[in-house]
Amino acid sequence: MRGRILPALTILLLQLCLPSVAGAEEQSSQSLSETPNGKLVTPRQRRAASVLENYSNGSDSDPSVALTLLGHEVARGSFQRLYWTAGQAVAGLAMPTPVLVAAGVNPGPTLCLTAAVHGDELNGVETIRRVMFSLESDKLNGVVIGVPIVNMHGFLRTSRYLPDRRDLNRYFPGDEKGSSAARIAHSFFNEIISHCDRLIDIHTGSFHRSNLTQLRSDLGKESVMQFSKMFHDVMVLDGAGAAGTLRRAAVDAGIPAVTMEAGEPLRLQLPEVNQSVNGIRAVMHHLKMIDDKPARAPKQSVFYRSTWLRADQSGVFLSEAELGQKVKKGDILGTVTDPITNRNSVIRSNVDGQIIGMALNQMVMPGFAAYHIGITTDQKKVAAEKVADSVVAEALEPVKESLKEVAREAAQSAAERSDDPKQVSKAAREAVKEATKDTSRLMKDSPEAGSGEPPATEPDDAAARPAKDRPAPVSERTSPAEKPAVGRQEADEHPE
Repeated sequence: MRGRILPALTILLLQLCLPSVAGAEEQSSQSLSETPNGKLVTPRQRRAASVLENYSNGSDSDPSVALTLLGHEVARGSFQRLYWTAGQAVAGLAMPTPVLVAAGVNPGPTLCLTAAVHGDELNGVETIRRVMFSLESDKLNGVVIGVPIVNMHGFLRTSRYLPDRRDLNRYFPGDEKGSSAARIAHSFFNEIISHCDRLIDIHTGSFHRSNLTQLRSDLGKESVMQFSKMFHDVMVLDGAGAAGTLRRAAVDAGIPAVTMEAGEPLRLQLPEVNQSVNGIRAVMHHLKMIDDKPARAPKQSVFYRSTWLRADQSGVFLSEAELGQKVKKGDILGTVTDPITNRNSVIRSNVDGQIIGMALNQMVMPGFAAYHIGITTDQKKVAAEKVADSVVAEALEPVKESLKEVAREAAQSAAERSDDPKQVSKAAREAVKEATKDTSRLMKDSPEAGSGEPPATEPDDAAARPAKDRPAPVSERTSPAEKPAVGRQEADEHPE
């Protein structure tokens, strides 16, 4: 079955893409650019600025255009198929990626849907198709941008990776002067993601593993937490995500974003697709983009901690538990049996929780991650701890910046008096130590130290905000992600 599905999908994509290659190559780049005063702005900000200028001059802005994307003005009430290309191919052999855009007749937020950042993950492709082609422009508020296949190179080869074996989801927001992966990431992030008010990046498990339909969300961010609640009954696993992932780069850029995990790679699984579609449409209802009210569903499960259970020997792994099953400490979940000696061992749960990810039956080695368990905790207590941590981190941010300035001044002054690096380091340390004795003054003197006013709630239609009120341009908020991060992986053998 799999052998028939994948070639058919490839042929369909080629039929969609190849007739429009010329048009894709002619599309102008819509990434960051400079204004006359030298400030970098995104395409959305350029349009917002022009709208304000027209308004100040007494003229009305064009109400028929929802947004400008990839060099095209997208009219309200229209459905368009545009093409993005990162300019990686030999001239005349470009591989454009279809970008579906549904613009409602009324203003509203811009919701972005992405899938197949890993080319072997198919459930998200079908999920986005179903969502995009179910929309009715005359009943839609705002804009939905759907990119069913981000990693076209990997998709056509049924591979998770780019042709150079790099994982694209470790290079966002990218670097226009970096490696091939970093340049592709930079192009996609600036030309597509910079237009988003919210982002849902759809994935599956990897390497013969399957995931329960779930969200990966940084619940320490208020905007992300509220966004995650909109998904109705889709389970949530808390975590910031590895540096270089699309959702973390988007959050760092001021765009609330989540990763939706659903099912396993190289398969189209309708139950997972249906739940994903329902979750996305629930989000659109909460954002007032559509009127369809989701059916009543069970309470959303949230896990703040998780762990992987691993095999202790080589052999044939056979699971006795199922994905989504609730488990107790001591429960036997599966076995590993040596096919030569018949010696076997069991894999037991060491916590109370739920199986949110698991390996398929296969041959395994010692240390193989077999079950991903969401750990049952006191959610109110953990949520309160996260809020406290977030508040402390926010309060210390201006102090940290002030201490950096103190250290810089002391180091520069010491460097003028001595060429000894040890003396310069000592001067900086002593200055910081002295400054920390009066932390309250540092917080008071900091320009970021607040006025005491809570942050304003972000309006649904971010395009209507003045440019000065939009999040800072991508280039001013993030540093290039040329090197893939290999830090904490949220206790996950499959790090998005």
